[in-house]
Amino acid sequence: MPRSFDEQKELFEKSVEKTLSRFPERKKKFLTGSDKEVNRLYTKEDTENISYEESLGFPGVYPYTRGVQPTMYRGRLWTMRQYAGFGNAQESNERYKFLLQKGQTGLSIAFDLPTQMGYDSDHPMSEGEVGKVGVAIDSLADMEVLFNGIPLDKVSTSMTINAPAAVLLAMYIAVAEKQGVSADQLRGTIQNDILKEYIARGTYIFPPKPSMRLITDTFEFCSKEVPNWNTISISGYHIREAGSTAAQEIAFTLADGIAYVKAAIESGMNVDDFAPRLSFFFNAHNDLLEEVAKFRAARFLWAQIMKEKFGASNPKSLMLRFHTQTAGCTLTAQQPDNNIVRVAIQTLAAVLGGTQSLHTNSRDEALALPTEDSVQIALRTQQIVAHESGVTNTIDPLAGSYYVESLTSDMIKEAEKMIDEIEKMGGMVSAIEKGYVQQHIQNSAYDYQRSIEKKERIVVGVNEFIAEEKTRPELLKVNPVIGENQCKKLKLVKSERDNNTVQTRLEAIRKAANSNDNMMPHILDAVKAYATLGEICGVLREEFGEYKESVIL
Repeated sequence: MPRSFDEQKELFEKSVEKTLSRFPERKKKFLTGSDKEVNRLYTKEDTENISYEESLGFPGVYPYTRGVQPTMYRGRLWTMRQYAGFGNAQESNERYKFLLQKGQTGLSIAFDLPTQMGYDSDHPMSEGEVGKVGVAIDSLADMEVLFNGIPLDKVSTSMTINAPAAVLLAMYIAVAEKQGVSADQLRGTIQNDILKEYIARGTYIFPPKPSMRLITDTFEFCSKEVPNWNTISISGYHIREAGSTAAQEIAFTLADGIAYVKAAIESGMNVDDFAPRLSFFFNAHNDLLEEVAKFRAARFLWAQIMKEKFGASNPKSLMLRFHTQTAGCTLTAQQPDNNIVRVAIQTLAAVLGGTQSLHTNSRDEALALPTEDSVQIALRTQQIVAHESGVTNTIDPLAGSYYVESLTSDMIKEAEKMIDEIEKMGGMVSAIEKGYVQQHIQNSAYDYQRSIEKKERIVVGVNEFIAEEKTRPELLKVNPVIGENQCKKLKLVKSERDNNTVQTRLEAIRKAANSNDNMMPHILDAVKAYATLGEICGVLREEFGEYKESVIL
């Protein structure tokens, strides 16, 4: 005989108590990856008061909770974009061609630390770091080698570069021009997200105000000259890597986004002229269902912010499009092959959450830059999920799950609360200056690490299921003469270029920096004359100064 919901619930609870009397150790609290308590069971009662809408709605329709495209992966798969770059431009070019030959569908460029900090390879600050964590790029000459034989009208390229993003974008445009590809044909993304550098990553150069101006100048220039380019990838990835929770990741990322939109509007731009080319970059962690809820909550919140706060009317301005990278901080040096499984779970989280592009980390990245074999396994992980798992056959397959919808609703409420607190402080720049964001991340990171040390959280191979390792995988090693060779090449470039033209164009950048002129055209002119990254950033350092992090007690 059919029973009512309340009768079924009562029987269930009695059965649970009887079972747990035999297994008292299972009466403990169960937590998400972000330490939020998880109910034993979720039912329709947990979704009756969901905050984000009365019904789930449809993909491709405001508020885009279920996806930004009406067909999602039934129309086309996400872009498989493996992050790569090391040594010099020639070595990295060979790795890109290897990845494209293996089925990668977009490029993602990793730059070395000197390049990220706006230094040439021959600068004293660059010693020992050239080519180590990415490719060394000093001038247009390096960029020409980096993309040799790769048609820029056929691939999209993502460049993880922030403080000197305008300069690297100018080099990319100049290389395309040499290939006969016009700027309006280029597709890709520059990260160009300086606020998260002050929060979590540290590769900043200039103070916030001139840094924001460089970003809005890029917005304006690209809206006219490079219309298919994503002018910023607002990054929660590094915020999560620094130790934030899932809700903090989306709250602080969207608060950064609000700051960029405000800055662009204050510079005189119309929101719908630049907002369609904003993109985001998120982390995918191990708690699969919490991560799915995070991505769905982020889409809803951004659509709401753009519509209600900024009055955007172009539907593309309301869509949160994002790239995902699997979580580097979850990879372990112990038993590195276990990382293959972690990355597979994180890949599923990103895909079930509706990502537009994806990088999968390699098993050996807790030890070194990845080898070709490891990169191939990481790429194959995406391809297997895409073509064999069945999760791409329908859109938003987890929608309607009592647990996922409850998590999504809770994530929205928690993130909204933090965004409101930041806005009351005067916005994200003010919150960073006051240490609000950094303190929250530090506290979460501390709590996470303590839970591992106390074995409240199990990390396989680290604090449980430990095994003696007989061998270590073969690791990639960067040739130590890379720096010396890069300096020789740079010296040759400087001797062969027209140095009078270079000085004239550097002075034009200086003049633009001290006026209201958009700096991008002047940076592009300087790059075409083979002015170096360090020379251009040197001029801007002299005019803007350098940011010095204050100590937060």
